[in-house]
Amino acid sequence: MTGTGRIEAVIFDLDGCLVDSEPHALEAIAAEMRAEGIVDARAEEIGRDYLGVSMTDLCRDIARRLGREVPGDFVERVERRLFEVYERRLRRIDGALGLLDRLEAAGVAIAIATGGSIRRMTETLRIGGLSERFEGRAFSAELVPRGKPAPDVFLLAAEGLGVSPGRCAVLEDSPHGIAGAFAGGMRPVGFVGGSHLDPIRDVHRSRLIDAGAVEVVETLGAADAALTVGR
Repeated sequence: MTGTGRIEAVIFDLDGCLVDSEPHALEAIAAEMRAEGIVDARAEEIGRDYLGVSMTDLCRDIARRLGREVPGDFVERVERRLFEVYERRLRRIDGALGLLDRLEAAGVAIAIATGGSIRRMTETLRIGGLSERFEGRAFSAELVPRGKPAPDVFLLAAEGLGVSPGRCAVLEDSPHGIAGAFAGGMRPVGFVGGSHLDPIRDVHRSRLIDAGAVEVVETLGAADAALTVGR
């Protein structure tokens, strides 16, 4: 059951919801998968199959496809490649700061719940100019036993904010994230405004609804009403 009470907190996925990072991330993963021998790895397919999945779970599936363990430095290589691109090209999603300002002005608590590593989350927030906005309120799937679509990281974020899950809304761009928020008893709102979804926006909107999204928005400027229903 999704949250139906007065919304007191909004929990954001980071990549693809506040920063337009997913195209860079997907290509970095694809490049390192090709380097390991999965020669047909492409960013588009990775986005379709693994968007919102933790790197731990992704590496487990890569190992299954390879028939051997993934090298211990695989995630580090992906992140090193990624951060080099981020320093030059990472941008916030249009309207991100305005939405955060409006939520905080309305007394709504905010947090991050990402499937990315702590290091990736920290660097993404820093490069994206969001570190101060989420200081002490940013949570990685590395901190919990199970990544999305399990609700663990969302429940950790709610606990960190001191808000009951039923009073939380979640903004997510992945079906795995929507499913996790739904399983945690929160209000899941889908977001399809990231550039990685440009070719598949309508199809992806349907996937988010199928996963449990109560609403799907295309811009952060339109997200307020969907996220703060009942206020």
